[in-house]
Amino acid sequence: MTNPSPDSIAPSLALIEQLAHEAVSTLPAPFREPATLVHLRIEDFASDEVVEELGLNDPFELTGLYEGIPLTEKSTADQMTRPDVVWLFRRPILDEWAERGDVSLQDLVGHVVIHELAHHFGWSDDDIAAVDRWWE
Repeated sequence: MTNPSPDSIAPSLALIEQLAHEAVSTLPAPFREPATLVHLRIEDFASDEVVEELGLNDPFELTGLYEGIPLTEKSTADQMTRPDVVWLFRRPILDEWAERGDVSLQDLVGHVVIHELAHHFGWSDDDIAAVDRWWE
């Protein structure tokens, strides 16, 4: 592994978003197109309100969040008031990436995206494992 140059900068919100879109583009065909309907939002951290609502002590505890109604719970009669969103939080992702030191940023972002999309699709742990080879 090469050392970063002294003028390297931390991965940006835009890079995390690009990696998230790449993760969606690699999903199996039956899920790829429906996943593109879920908005991807990248922020440095979850809002204070979200951190408090989830009962977390530290915003670094949350790398991603699904906000919406899972497909398994939606009805055709439902009025869509807000789009489904997968939130990715750059600073906690970068912190986990640095702490692990053994995975690429692309793999970690892909793992977080798939985990959050699993909430949208209503996937079981086995369903997730079939799509996300993270634990191999």
